Amino acid sequence: MKKYKTNKESRVTISELMLPSHSNFSGKIHGGYILSLMDQIAFACASKHSETYCVTASVDKVDFLKPIEVGELVTLKASINHVGTTSMVVGVRVESENIQTGKMKHCNSSYFTMVAKNDKGASIPIPGLILENKTAIRRFVRSIIRKEDAKTRQTRFKESEFELESHLEILNEYDVKINLNL
Repeated sequence: MKKYKTNKESRVTISELMLPSHSNFSGKIHGGYILSLMDQIAFACASKHSETYCVTASVDKVDFLKPIEVGELVTLKASINHVGTTSMVVGVRVESENIQTGKMKHCNSSYFTMVAKNDKGASIPIPGLILENKTAIRRFVRSIIRKEDAKTRQTRFKESEFELESHLEILNEYDVKINLNL
């Protein structure tokens, strides 16, 4: 195994024609189906980088930006954006193309944290990442900031540290009725 790899060495791209069997009740492609494809490509990319089996540890925010229609060609692109000791962040971009008009649209982007595992299921070290350009550096740093933000969100509302009174005013802007039985 190499000590360091570029993200080019593990990039993966897949395309699939969207069929009626992939659609939901409104005739659009089911978000769960797209998430499944995203997880598959994240696995392939992470496994290529680590040269071993990988598991999904977490998925960062997923926003469905534009609906995907039956008959469109969906292309998913994955690359390694960040590496730790045993984990890596895989950036996944989803685009769809109307194959009759050629019109492309960006439908989704997300970040999958994948962890490399050995035969016994233990986490194992992975190669480092060679950052070759400004985009690669930006993606790496952005992953660091996203990870720090996630830690802040997790600790900000711990039940033992949550101060009810300091947050009640925020609720005035929402259509809620507070009925506390303290």
